[in-house]
Amino acid sequence: MRIMDQQPHLPLAAEFPAPTREQWLKQVEAVLKGADFDKRLVGKTYDGIALQPLSARRPNAAPAARCDSGRPWRVAQRIDHPDAAAANAQALDDLMNGADALTLVFRDSPVSYGFGLAEPTKDTLKRILDQIRLDMGVTLNLEIGRASKMAPTLIAEIAREAGLSPNRLDVRFGYNPIGVVAFGAGNVNEWASVEPLIAGLVKRHRDEGFSGPLLFPDSRVVHASGGSEAQELAFMLSSAVSYLRALEAGGLSLHDARDAIGFRTVTDAEQFLSIAKLRALRRLWAKIETACGLSPRPVSISADTAWRMLTRNDPQVNMLRNTVATFAAAVGGADLITVMAHTSALGLADAAARRVARNTQCVLMEESNLYRVADPAAGSGAVESLTEDLCARAWDLFQKLEAKGGIVKALVRTEFQSDVSQVRSARLKAIASRKDPLTGASEFPDVNEKLPPVLSPLPPLPPSKDNALHPMRLAEPFERLREAAEAFRARTGDRPKVFLANLGTVADFTARTIFAKNFFEAGGIETLGNDGFPSMISLVAAFRRSGARIACLCSSDKVYASDAVRAAAALHSAGGFVWMAGRPGELEHELKVNGVEMYVYAGCDVVTTLATCQRRLGV
Repeated sequence: MRIMDQQPHLPLAAEFPAPTREQWLKQVEAVLKGADFDKRLVGKTYDGIALQPLSARRPNAAPAARCDSGRPWRVAQRIDHPDAAAANAQALDDLMNGADALTLVFRDSPVSYGFGLAEPTKDTLKRILDQIRLDMGVTLNLEIGRASKMAPTLIAEIAREAGLSPNRLDVRFGYNPIGVVAFGAGNVNEWASVEPLIAGLVKRHRDEGFSGPLLFPDSRVVHASGGSEAQELAFMLSSAVSYLRALEAGGLSLHDARDAIGFRTVTDAEQFLSIAKLRALRRLWAKIETACGLSPRPVSISADTAWRMLTRNDPQVNMLRNTVATFAAAVGGADLITVMAHTSALGLADAAARRVARNTQCVLMEESNLYRVADPAAGSGAVESLTEDLCARAWDLFQKLEAKGGIVKALVRTEFQSDVSQVRSARLKAIASRKDPLTGASEFPDVNEKLPPVLSPLPPLPPSKDNALHPMRLAEPFERLREAAEAFRARTGDRPKVFLANLGTVADFTARTIFAKNFFEAGGIETLGNDGFPSMISLVAAFRRSGARIACLCSSDKVYASDAVRAAAALHSAGGFVWMAGRPGELEHELKVNGVEMYVYAGCDVVTTLATCQRRLGV
């Protein structure tokens, strides 16, 4: 008999009665000790959706079906090297090592982020696609803009000349004129001239034999501009409905018009929000299909990992962010996923960074087997609740857009851009106060880090055009501070620095010393630590020897009460600017009189405070 057959049956948790919500709440109340439940335990998204700490399981939830249900998602790699030969070499390497889809990013695409293929010609595209068998299961995913809008036509010509049957090819041409307009690459008034041409474009490619979606409502520019999840969904839905109307007006049936549409979106390190967003998109599109008298069918959804979340500093953390975002895209039901290289915010990714991006997907697919479960989040109380709330909020925004004439008219009036800008400002405020922390940028920075290599440094991105959505990264305010500090170092040969005036014992000052170190180094300012001082005289002497212009008091509230005023006066008399880690409380007036000019504490505007510090230090 096998050993495992001899093991007794262990019901484990089944032996215990299931706790009720009331029992859980009673335990929570005991821990909160009168504190407000909602303030302590209920978070909120930028759409105002409440994130409850506990949600009941939904045992009868039906899983959402992917377009290619039953097979793995497509592993796509960005091909954005400006040189055609180098782009071809990258594409071949990717296909030989796990990728089965290529995302050709042209320079004028809204998602090029500094790099991209040159304006397409047939010769250039032939060189990029040299030795790549598009009829052997390789998906081609085009990211085009206004100047590169001829790329799909040229790809069709290349396929025809090579004797390839279009119905055997998986080419996603990526037409999205509304997204190009929103990005600012075209005039918002151009839609009137473009709209009548869309149906002819779709008919031509269908006559050539290409199947699958051709028009791709896309939320990535909304996300990269700081928008909320509901705004992304409403933007995609209103864009899709605009395309449906244009196709129907051009003579296509609603059935054929629906089949011409796919979606492109983005996932980030907000794992559950990203999962819920993809699931909500499928539900909302099915609702529109039903309203059009169509039987809902799974729609193709492509997902990128987010540009917005990437950091230049400590870019290795981007590997973790990308992993979470890829996991969310897979669990949320994306049919094709493209992972931004973790060094993309630094420049054009080299082979090592591209390999990490590719393998992030391969490991989750082949080792974690994520694709083998249809909609793993189905039935999760938290995800189902978040999906439903997102659906309700996005549908409300969508209806408001449609009531005023649709997304194009909202762009013309700049109403949509204004709404996105408000959320962007709220995000940046939360980043500045570290309410939304960024590891490696605003939290746990390393001023001595060595950045990984890139093939070419990131060029300055074009300035924002009037009334256009404009991509940004959340870490940029902190990165500008770090860049200013590095320029100071290059100019003077030394880093800007702050002396930590530790008072009392190690036990007294350690917590605030660690806080102050992380705080200042987030702005590239080196902190000069120590083990404390036996007297005020030795404290002042150490400060003078340090060469620093700012001394920051660090200790406990108890020690502050007895020693902070004396220490501040002594350091100020020594010619230093005196700051303090923590809030002043009742000592504020005395501290101010004795030279303390600034306080660093949890919840303050870190970016503004660090900028002030840099000015004091001559940065």
